[in-house]
Amino acid sequence: MKKLLAGAIGLIAVTLVGCGKLSFDNTSTASSGTKTATYQTTGTVDDSLYQGVIKNGRYQTSSARGLTLQTNVQGGNSFNVKSMEIGLEDIAKTHFATSKYVFQEGQLLSTATATKWLNRKSKTNPDGLNPVDNKKTGETTRRPMYLQSMVEQDYMLQSGSKLKYGGIAIALGLNAYDYYQKEKYGATYTTHIDDAKLKTEGKKMAAEVIARVRKMSGVGQNVPIVVSLYKNAARDALVGGTFFASVTAKSGTTLGDWQTINQQNEVLPVVNNAKPVNSTVATDFSTFSSQVENFFPTLAGVTAQAHYEDGALSGLNVTINTQFYGETEVESFTQYVATSAAKYLPSGAKIEITIQATQGIQAFVARESGAKTFTTHVFGSY
Repeated sequence: MKKLLAGAIGLIAVTLVGCGKLSFDNTSTASSGTKTATYQTTGTVDDSLYQGVIKNGRYQTSSARGLTLQTNVQGGNSFNVKSMEIGLEDIAKTHFATSKYVFQEGQLLSTATATKWLNRKSKTNPDGLNPVDNKKTGETTRRPMYLQSMVEQDYMLQSGSKLKYGGIAIALGLNAYDYYQKEKYGATYTTHIDDAKLKTEGKKMAAEVIARVRKMSGVGQNVPIVVSLYKNAARDALVGGTFFASVTAKSGTTLGDWQTINQQNEVLPVVNNAKPVNSTVATDFSTFSSQVENFFPTLAGVTAQAHYEDGALSGLNVTINTQFYGETEVESFTQYVATSAAKYLPSGAKIEITIQATQGIQAFVARESGAKTFTTHVFGSY
């Protein structure tokens, strides 16, 4: 996964690219998409992005998008589902080329179906993927809720004037921490699920999900189905979770070899004297922060979310909170941030910097993975 979604940062990036106003790839050209009697595509400004599907004049959204297991104690880390969506798309790109496939938000899993799958298995809900409740309340004796959320993405191929399923990608969001109450409105307890157990339960669920999806209308026996396992971050974490395994059923319900995914996330500067994932990255960020804060002492803070693949930094999302109000002040600060980022932040990795104040986002600074220069954009008042 080459991107880390971080709230508004990701939203700004998607919005700007989606409307064709900003492309960080200077060699890319805009595509106007495809239009037939039954569908059309959005076109694209970057060959690393999928075109989206529009039917009957509307973008195809998923009715189950963002659905998570709802309990009065589970709460939620807002970064989890967002980073899971982006990460699943990055995994899909290794299977379904952006030049050949068209992206469509999941249309197979309805809200009703996803709700049944996310809940516990019982006499009234035989489709539940979470285990039957054993009615025990001990932190180690109860059966926890392993599955918290699901994301489906469809990758379509043109078939005459219509689209057909070319590939399906599904992410299973699994709980490392299952929060529960022994009595209604009582204290909240936590069952910690170790990585080995999470992997075992996730693999069993993946096989069952593939078997169920394979039977759905339009899928057929030869459409590749990719299921990836995602470990949710704790509900109070300042970053999202990470993918740790993926498997593909190229045809039928026979699973290929499981692939291990090695990802890590962290917040910078590290909190509670924690050891950073990569000390060099942490030091570079500290130097950058010091330079920016010393030059503009009225800043409210500089933080970042770092994402690592196989131990190497692949994405850094920086948020700078300011107390600036003048347009020229914001412009000068944005240029200084871009210059400092190029000088002090790690080279090679994708970097996105959001500059914001209480009244909203003021500017955006970014560099694509492998690029040498930063692109800046100051949001004006007109």
